[in-house]
Amino acid sequence: MQNALISTAPDFSQPIAVLKHCHDKIRQQLSTLQNLLDHVPQHGSDAQAQQAAHNVMRYFNQSAPHHHADEEHDLLPMLRATATGEDAELLQKLTPEILAEHQQMDSLWHSLNLQLTQIADGAAVQAAPLLSPQDVQQFSNIYSAHMEKEETWIAPMAKRIFNEQQMQQLGAAMQQRRGIPA
Repeated sequence: MQNALISTAPDFSQPIAVLKHCHDKIRQQLSTLQNLLDHVPQHGSDAQAQQAAHNVMRYFNQSAPHHHADEEHDLLPMLRATATGEDAELLQKLTPEILAEHQQMDSLWHSLNLQLTQIADGAAVQAAPLLSPQDVQQFSNIYSAHMEKEETWIAPMAKRIFNEQQMQQLGAAMQQRRGIPA
């Protein structure tokens, strides 16, 4: 019996579950960003704010780029090579949107990362807020809609049309990208 008190990530033998787990982690980080919007004006860059900023930065500077690469270099190309009929048509429509959203999120992240660096470094609150509510909201909105699109269309398609060998190939590529030994 698995201990329900300990949350464990799925392993790379279940690559679609790993991608969903990444989405769950992204949602947690987006929530932390939202919390920082309320916290920093009241408490400044205190120890809690600094730790929260470090956590968000670590996730979006390290894990999120791997996640995007998983989709761009492995998942989407494998789907395009496998999909037929309506699936192929849907991918033809969604792939450019997903890639454009990755670019938008990367651009917004660059700005947010600079803002969070100030908080992580303990900068004092000035007249202007350290963290832009507009940037946080736009980043959160794009990411949320993006993940919804992938969870509604891309992940179910992969589960439906990939065979066991393709799932293993996807999982192995994801594991290698992260430098995790097989």
